[in-house]
Amino acid sequence: MASLESAPQPRANDRASTAQTIAGADKGAISARLDRLPATGAIWKLVLLLSLGFFFELYDLLYTGYVAPGLVRSGILTPTTPGLFGTSGIAGFIAALFSGLFLGTIACGFLADRFGRRAIFTWSMLWYVVANTIMAFQDTSSGLNFWRFVSGMGIGVELVTIGTYLSELAPKHLRGRAFAVCQTIGFTAVPVAAYLSYLFVPRSVYGLDGWRWVVLLGGVSALFVWYFRRNLPESPRWLAGQGRVDEADAVLARLEALVERQYGRALPAPGPADPVTQKSGFADMWKPPYRKRTIMLVLFHIFQTIGFFGFANWVPTLLVKQGVTVTSSLLYTTVIGLAAPLGPLLGYFIADRFERKHVIVFMAAVNIVAGLMFSQVRAAGAIVALGVLLTLAGNIISFTYHTYQQELYPTAIRARAVGFVYSWSRLSAVFSSFVIAFTLREFGVAGVFVFIAGAMSLVIVAIGFMGPRTLGKSLESISH
Repeated sequence: MASLESAPQPRANDRASTAQTIAGADKGAISARLDRLPATGAIWKLVLLLSLGFFFELYDLLYTGYVAPGLVRSGILTPTTPGLFGTSGIAGFIAALFSGLFLGTIACGFLADRFGRRAIFTWSMLWYVVANTIMAFQDTSSGLNFWRFVSGMGIGVELVTIGTYLSELAPKHLRGRAFAVCQTIGFTAVPVAAYLSYLFVPRSVYGLDGWRWVVLLGGVSALFVWYFRRNLPESPRWLAGQGRVDEADAVLARLEALVERQYGRALPAPGPADPVTQKSGFADMWKPPYRKRTIMLVLFHIFQTIGFFGFANWVPTLLVKQGVTVTSSLLYTTVIGLAAPLGPLLGYFIADRFERKHVIVFMAAVNIVAGLMFSQVRAAGAIVALGVLLTLAGNIISFTYHTYQQELYPTAIRARAVGFVYSWSRLSAVFSSFVIAFTLREFGVAGVFVFIAGAMSLVIVAIGFMGPRTLGKSLESISH
């Protein structure tokens, strides 16, 4: 009989492989446990807390177009500039924001992968609140643009982190609806920003220009979200991916106990654990199956930005260019802005029923038709109706792609990968804002919407021909 000493011993690389397999199984089990959770109040509370953060992100991001007439009225900016890349005009202000967003997403997206979703969600919010407050007291275009750039960096990091955080906390059967609710709450910032601009921008209040109040109110209110963020747990998927499986188990066990109490009966058994990608780096974005997805999303973001922000950031200015007064323009955009949260709210009912890629393609087509019609109308009713349709289409695209892009990469690189592809939308916005200003000056409102229609046609091509299907699948099965 062979002794224990003489029995064949496992080789070091075999032991490492076995340990890796066990670790992968533990991580897969964490994900399987998350994905089987029913949609109780505890789950929706997490969605709500993240959605409040998203509200202030969008408020900060989208007030640009509404305060632009006030910045011109105060003499800090001009509607257009003689040169294509002039920084003293509205386009320079928009470009400063998106330059910051670009740097925040492409250079800092890795922070949430490195330090955790919860920590970066907290600190990036404080970052942009401070920068925005300083910006509100600037009196020169250079000072205004610099602090708008700094604020944009914080917003860029926050936007990527919120999407990553939400995709990892939401069970697979309600991931689309969770993003729809998040975007519905987030996009209520549009009518709020529009209405506050309508009240404040045309006048001064206590000696301060109205646009400054619009900026300050958003920053002060965001501090409340920073306070409530303490109720958010760290992502169990991220903890497990860092090898902190015991911490992930503890966080998830507390959530399971709360969900089970609310559910009123035993939780469903976890399904089979899908394989989990063990280690990933930036280079893995350029290997199959991620390479095709990365190229697709880069192309998509370059062109969808032109359609979305080409309308959202410029609509008050476009209306003024068509002969509408500043006050009436802001009134129309306030009414149009009321439709902003309705897009993702309608999307709640289709989010987990139709493929994400098909929704994006269809709504891009709606955007093309409605935009070309918008450029030709002058009657108030037609302006508002087509503006509402453009807003609905754009915001349905927005909540859908925010869900979609988070599904296409593994947990280990989700934040940095999404940050990289998303950053191209910010870079696109920097240059497209100057192109739209040039087009508006040379070809009028109709020329702007022809430019937007061309961009949205390329969105249809990229997503329609290159996008994979993701509906109803676990994050791990999509990314494996």
